[in-house]
Amino acid sequence: MACLHDHSCEEHDCSSDWSLYKHIDLSKVSALNEAVSGSVKSVFRAWEQRLNSSEGHLESNEGDPELIVFIPFTSDVKIKSISVVGGADGTSPAKMRAFINRDGIDFSDAQNMQPVQEWDLVENLQGVLEYQTRYSRFQSVGNITLHFPENFGGETCQIHYIGLKGEATQLKRDVVATIVYEVMPNPSDHKTRAETGGGLSQVE
Repeated sequence: MACLHDHSCEEHDCSSDWSLYKHIDLSKVSALNEAVSGSVKSVFRAWEQRLNSSEGHLESNEGDPELIVFIPFTSDVKIKSISVVGGADGTSPAKMRAFINRDGIDFSDAQNMQPVQEWDLVENLQGVLEYQTRYSRFQSVGNITLHFPENFGGETCQIHYIGLKGEATQLKRDVVATIVYEVMPNPSDHKTRAETGGGLSQVE
């Protein structure tokens, strides 16, 4: 199911308030089969800037239009929809398959694994389409891998923008890790004030 932006986006959860862009751990985003290493990072930006590809775009190697994009988040998120703006002249991706909370998926894995959801895409050069997720399946998402197995017949696959809408949990992943660490027993907690000038001996 796709959302066409021919309505008041604020009333239909389409505004930038629902964008998950600020929750993407951009330094750890990666792609397989990208022609220019690191170019995948350029496709993630604020929703209002989705048609501004002046910083570059993601493109597959020539003659091989398949792409995999790995997107980790700084906190667990719930994903409501995904938007993809592709290239012209048959270079837009024609299918998208999603896997959640799986690290290190390669092309062999993607072809043999059952995705959480898959979509048939249309050429979305103006960024007016969003693909709705099966929301109940996209809860507590720490990372998402998007597999684009084919395009519309071009020599390469081009992606100019990927946008994710939804909501994030309150705690960031590094905060959760800190809390878990701090509730673990600390050996120094079992020492008495003898070592801090309190005059008591260490408990045996």
